[in-house]
Amino acid sequence: MSTEESIQEQIDDNSILLYMKGNPEQPQCGFSAQATQVLMACGKRFAYVDILSNPDIRATLPQVSNWPTFPQLFIDGELIGGCDIIVEMYEKGELQPLIEKAGVGDTEAEESE
Repeated sequence: MSTEESIQEQIDDNSILLYMKGNPEQPQCGFSAQATQVLMACGKRFAYVDILSNPDIRATLPQVSNWPTFPQLFIDGELIGGCDIIVEMYEKGELQPLIEKAGVGDTEAEESE
């Protein structure tokens, strides 16, 4: 399976997916930390992929998503954006309905394969 196919499978298999540096318990950059905090505040389970331990995904995802930076949030297969957009949508109350609609279960992050 190619890296592009792996990325597409991850996006398809997880209704809420965050590509980030590190993991929710130990984010490896401030932007990933902020994005994780916002998602946890929304109260629904989400999947994540640590791009630092997946260099092929880190190198390929920006071309697939047409988004150059990390973190990247996908909800129901659609790219929402990076940290600034995630925080802005949360503050405006626009993110919570998307999370609520897509969410499955209570807050708990799980790593996507």
